[in-house]
Amino acid sequence: MRVDVLSREYPPEVYGGAGVHVAELVKALRAGGVDTVVRTFGAERDEPGTFAYGTPDNLAEANGALQAMGTDLAIAHNVAGADLVHSHTWYANFAGRIAKLLHGIPHIATAHSLEPLRPWKAEQLGGGYRLTSWIEREALGDADAIVAVSEGMRRDLLRVYPDLDPGRVQVIYNGIDLDGWSRVDDGDAVRALGVDPDRPSVVFVGRITRQKGLPYLLRAARLLPPEVQLVLCAGAPDTAEIMAEVEGLVSELRGRRDGVVWIDRHLPRPELCALLSAATTFVCPSVYEPLGIVNLEAMACGLPVVGTRTGGIPEVVADGVTGTIVPIEQLDDGTGTPLDPDRFVADLAEALTEMVSDPERARALGAAGRERAEREFSWTTIAARTRALYADVLADGL
Repeated sequence: MRVDVLSREYPPEVYGGAGVHVAELVKALRAGGVDTVVRTFGAERDEPGTFAYGTPDNLAEANGALQAMGTDLAIAHNVAGADLVHSHTWYANFAGRIAKLLHGIPHIATAHSLEPLRPWKAEQLGGGYRLTSWIEREALGDADAIVAVSEGMRRDLLRVYPDLDPGRVQVIYNGIDLDGWSRVDDGDAVRALGVDPDRPSVVFVGRITRQKGLPYLLRAARLLPPEVQLVLCAGAPDTAEIMAEVEGLVSELRGRRDGVVWIDRHLPRPELCALLSAATTFVCPSVYEPLGIVNLEAMACGLPVVGTRTGGIPEVVADGVTGTIVPIEQLDDGTGTPLDPDRFVADLAEALTEMVSDPERARALGAAGRERAEREFSWTTIAARTRALYADVLADGL
């Protein structure tokens, strides 16, 4: 069986959770004996069985969505010979859909997020957002199977696309590399990042995008005890507008308190593990989060998580066992906007304050988080479930 895995992101060009997922899944599938070919966007890779595709020259100045479609056509052409194609996110879903039509092979699509639930992307893509939404709807509607990365994502899929056959939508969680993500005690590395390992700290890791809820966290940080550091590993802004908003809030917060550290570069894993290991708690203030690999990474490093009760976060973070789940009531318009933003900010600040004020409890919750990650989210388990899905789809035929 040869499976072609299609993804915009693949190492070393990874900027979000979907790219991490694809990289780890491919590694585990290959280790399990699956002939896995990767077709990805960007610069040429030197990894065997991995092929990269750039933007067609005649689309160099086109809308980003149209550029992706052009790249997808080249990928779909080269899929010939595969037994099955597995695409990730709308960027590659189009290639999977075309490959199925062109070569007569099954298409499995993993849904890491849903375009109708990210309407702020219209700020980034303009009219291209209508294209991305059409691609996703068309590709998922015709896929032989759809992988949802959480039960929350499965519910969203069936709500947003009610014509989908529920029997074709299967939950397979994201996983975590438990060897690569583990506790690293390195105070010097943490100090080199501008963080005092002897002071309590709250760490955020994520892209600067509406769904990650960073502006709410920055407002909540005004209410934290003065000795607490806020460490932001945040970059890759979706738009100039969201970047300007975050810059303004960070500047205002620094005028009120010290210990606000903003790291806007991608940290290598050893540095990030050291930073997480030295922290008191991790925070995930997202207003939309299908699962949240960053939460698993923090848990694997023995860190408790304070996260929003939205999407798949409550499936990863066990409230009162591995962290704290913060309540949120949201608009049902696809934006995830809190109905009462002030209440959400206050509840987030309260949960973080409770966590940093009881370091012994925080350590116990962090240890339980590591155990939960080992028990339920290993890539060996996720790859086995994925292989079983491949076998089922191939057995069913077209």
